[in-house]
Amino acid sequence: MYKITRTSGPFGPVFFRKHAAKPGCVPHSRSRKYQAAGNRLVRAAQTASAAVTIAALVPLTASAQQALLPTTQLKINNVTVQAEVAATETSRSYGLMNRVSLPENQGMLFVFEQVATPCFWMKNTPLPLSIAFIDPQGKITNIADMQPRSLDAHCPTAPVRYALEMEQGWFAGQHIKAGDTVENLP
Repeated sequence: MYKITRTSGPFGPVFFRKHAAKPGCVPHSRSRKYQAAGNRLVRAAQTASAAVTIAALVPLTASAQQALLPTTQLKINNVTVQAEVAATETSRSYGLMNRVSLPENQGMLFVFEQVATPCFWMKNTPLPLSIAFIDPQGKITNIADMQPRSLDAHCPTAPVRYALEMEQGWFAGQHIKAGDTVENLP
């Protein structure tokens, strides 16, 4: 009679070898015990892997996204704005996607390395926004309203260094228009 045992322990790769069973032993009992332990470990690893995969696919909540970006306080016509700063390619491309609301007087400031004419769209953004394009001196060149989930391009009328997104209608509600100056820009 032969007994099959694992030669590498419960955490290593499985290699079986046959050797003679001792009298009174139940064949394969030890092997089954290790296989059961190994199966439990495999299931636990698969569950943990699935949880990490799901967590990576779920969009961050607005508060979680905000915690990841630095903020700055801007002033426009004596109105104070708290803005998240999107200064990297990744943060600029993600922007306010998947946000369903913004707190009062809060938005996102996009900072570009060089003066350019970047265009914006609203793919995956369920929140209607207004965007102010701002030149390097802090002067607003133009303001545009953007509709949720739209692929329409919204571009500045002149080269800019900054863009400020706020909830739609915020600029009009604060009587802020093209030509006004944004203070405290980074």
